[in-house]
Amino acid sequence: MKSLSLGPFLVASNSAPVGSRDFAITRQCFPKQLHFNSHSVVSSSYLRCYATLSVVPELQEKEVFDGEKASLLVKELRKSFDLGRTKSYEWRVSQLEGIAKMLEEKEKEIAEALYKDLSKPALEAFISEFSQVKGSCSEALQELKQWMKPEKVNTSITTYPSSAEIVSEPLGVVLVISTWNFPFLLSMDPVIGAISAGNAVVLKPSEIAPATSSLLANLLKDYLDNSAIRVVEGAVHETTALLEQKWDKILYTGSARVGRIVMAAAAKHLTPVVLELGGKCPAVVDSDINLQVAARRIIGGKWACNSGQACISVDYIITTKEFAPKLINALKEELEQCFGKDPIESKDMSRIVSPAQFTRLAKLLDEVSDKIVLGGQKDEKKLKIAPTIVLDVPQEAMVMQEEIFGPIMPIITVDNIKDSFSIIKSKPKPLAAYLFTNNEQLKKDYVENISSGGMLINDTVLHVATRGLPFGGIEESGMGSYHGKFSFDTFSHKKSILYRGFEADTSLRYPPYTPKKEKLLKAIINGNIFGAILILIGWS
Repeated sequence: MKSLSLGPFLVASNSAPVGSRDFAITRQCFPKQLHFNSHSVVSSSYLRCYATLSVVPELQEKEVFDGEKASLLVKELRKSFDLGRTKSYEWRVSQLEGIAKMLEEKEKEIAEALYKDLSKPALEAFISEFSQVKGSCSEALQELKQWMKPEKVNTSITTYPSSAEIVSEPLGVVLVISTWNFPFLLSMDPVIGAISAGNAVVLKPSEIAPATSSLLANLLKDYLDNSAIRVVEGAVHETTALLEQKWDKILYTGSARVGRIVMAAAAKHLTPVVLELGGKCPAVVDSDINLQVAARRIIGGKWACNSGQACISVDYIITTKEFAPKLINALKEELEQCFGKDPIESKDMSRIVSPAQFTRLAKLLDEVSDKIVLGGQKDEKKLKIAPTIVLDVPQEAMVMQEEIFGPIMPIITVDNIKDSFSIIKSKPKPLAAYLFTNNEQLKKDYVENISSGGMLINDTVLHVATRGLPFGGIEESGMGSYHGKFSFDTFSHKKSILYRGFEADTSLRYPPYTPKKEKLLKAIINGNIFGAILILIGWS
């Protein structure tokens, strides 16, 4: 694509660090085939890839998924959609039931793939990915009939007699580009929404989580209707080919840098987008709290959340100078309870996804190594970094300028807890903001003054699993939202319909426009029924 360059993704491991969630930087290579739909590559021996596919001579291309094949794929899916295949309630339910069956039969395989990609502990994988997808699927099956019902709307006297409704209709053929940190959840949750709304779907999973990507390609082929639902595996080349096409909506999860590329590609076709990005999610910690519970919940939203590799994980903490030592000690004690004295060896902590990400995080840490008050141990071979706390790092340090997306936690101290507001406001609006306090006025002020995609008081990350709440960002952290009914709405067009009969067709709306008509129409439109009656009987 000439007008859309994905060249910046082609970065070798010895070059400057790139965005924390870009979708084609480096990846772990496995001896098995990695299928890119019609494009597959084969590695003759196990090697750890520090560069992109385009500079690895050991990988031999078989068949390229290019713009022509992408165009053909979209045409096939649009044909299925135009025939009405995906629109019926029965089809949507059958696909959701297929997903439910897949979850029932393939839980072990899903957990194994997540472990291969991220060393994600089985329980963490179940809680943060498997159960969330299962819950989304169950909710859609339970509520779909209600979601699909037209919404009745009251009409006014100006259109009497009439009735009106809002009908949710499918958009058409949609593209979901997923990311690597929660590769199963962030692939399937949007797909469930797109199917529920009656669309044909193409899923592009992240090649940086190759085991999950391959599994998704095989499972969706086996359990779902391939005439309307497809998976395209691959990296920059395949993503570029897909972005060249005309879609009816694109949902992308990943970095803001790539989000801009996706949005620019979509703009060529006036395609609407949902961008789920990220940012630096703050946690303000007041002193009037249950410190042990707060420490555990911060750990749950950082180090026990994919080693901090989550768009909603706590990126940094703000607390008072006086309270900081107590908070650090509490975090130290609870971290030892969670991961032991040597967290590098813990089986309950995910690894860093790739050598490139490890290198990026190590450089962030090296810049502020004199500020480390806890942790700092690294094992490049295992791709693990111990839970690390750095205290009062300069605001200009890279660890405070970019989304960390890893197990490093800066703690910034202030004299007064409300001084935290100005620090948060000095940065782009985050995807999530957290506050720990028992002060009701502080809660109110935080909600009113801090703008973020979502917010949680006295806990972390759980808001995204709360039924009935939308998930989405604002400004730099994203646009649009999904989850549950909001997913259905995101992938639907709300069509306004007004119904009228042929009776009571008044001449008031048609020329010639007489003074009497003008007076009467103004009275009716302004709701002055008594005045309209007076005009009709000639008393005005």
